[in-house]
Amino acid sequence: MKDITPANRVSDIKEYYFSKKLRELARLNSEGADIISLGIGGPDRAPDEKVITTLQKEAAKENNHSYQSYNGLPELRQAFANWYKTKYGVDLDPATEILPLIGSKEGILHISLTFLNPGDGVLVPDPGYPTYTSVSKLVGAEIFKYDLKEENGWLPDFEEIEKLPLEKIKLMWVNYPHMPTGKQADPETFKKIIDFGKKHGIVIAHDNPYSFILNKEPLSILQIPGAIDIAVEMNSLSKSHNMAGWRVAMAASNPTFISWILKVKSNIDSGQFKPVMLAAAEALKLQDDWYDELYGVYEERRKIAEEIMETLGCDYDPKQRGLFLWGKIPEGVESGEWLADELFYKARVFVTPGFIFGKNGDKYIRISLCAKPEKLKEALKRVKEYKG
Repeated sequence: MKDITPANRVSDIKEYYFSKKLRELARLNSEGADIISLGIGGPDRAPDEKVITTLQKEAAKENNHSYQSYNGLPELRQAFANWYKTKYGVDLDPATEILPLIGSKEGILHISLTFLNPGDGVLVPDPGYPTYTSVSKLVGAEIFKYDLKEENGWLPDFEEIEKLPLEKIKLMWVNYPHMPTGKQADPETFKKIIDFGKKHGIVIAHDNPYSFILNKEPLSILQIPGAIDIAVEMNSLSKSHNMAGWRVAMAASNPTFISWILKVKSNIDSGQFKPVMLAAAEALKLQDDWYDELYGVYEERRKIAEEIMETLGCDYDPKQRGLFLWGKIPEGVESGEWLADELFYKARVFVTPGFIFGKNGDKYIRISLCAKPEKLKEALKRVKEYKG
């Protein structure tokens, strides 16, 4: 039989770090290791009761199980528009400027396929969400990493970016509050990013899933006047509404960009389950008390995570926002990967090494807040025992 080989794109990417590590964690735990996972940013709490009730009620209806429109239910698009108006002060036309997505991760693929031809350049932050890089490879784009560094406040250095061959770059990935560092951007930074995109004809793709986690002042890049002409913003219910497994997200942009993304999306998926969309619309109606409670939950967990970092001798910025705590390892420690492996195998605590987000993350580790306080306290106890 003649040898079968995969497409070149399969060789160009690696299996997702968490896919491999969680498989090892599951194997070790099945053997009795009892490793505490503080790696993944998957909320461990349930959505609001009204959201679950809506899903149950709508799923029981006989006529709710067929294919739906590729651009989602009008009720869901309107709910997203109301949410953006209420929470960000941004006016969006639900008919033409909002596109529901089956998750932001899928949206990264849709947007990349929409704007990038093979060989086109794409700006990807380092450190940054690994999917920006892997999807860019899958679509055959040329990746240009732009450095985010602690000494520059984890913000883009446009003097350095301007030295790149910008004439071939078509898309720039941006993400604030930033994952993994927790840096919150300000309107001035967003304006610089938008001005840069307009100057060079580079589409700005802003990934915004963390703006309601430990953050009293959520921001959208679309708050900047004229941003919608050059930017696409994705948002998600995964973190803000404890609905990660539901796969409900959105893209917002000008009608032309949205129509182009819809062309791609309609050839890849067949829309979302109607009861899920109706339940998501209910989630988007939740009042301030939901977000206040969410803040309190993560505030309690964050304090324990900070104590874990301090026990390890790691430095961290107390102004971080989002679902994680990012810490710089002590001088003399080889790397974040070395420290993470030490904790994994010796303290039975799984934290994420910063190198998976790029070379600028090598001297850092990340702790997820998606574990109940008792688990975090047990992890702290184990780390203290490990440190002796």
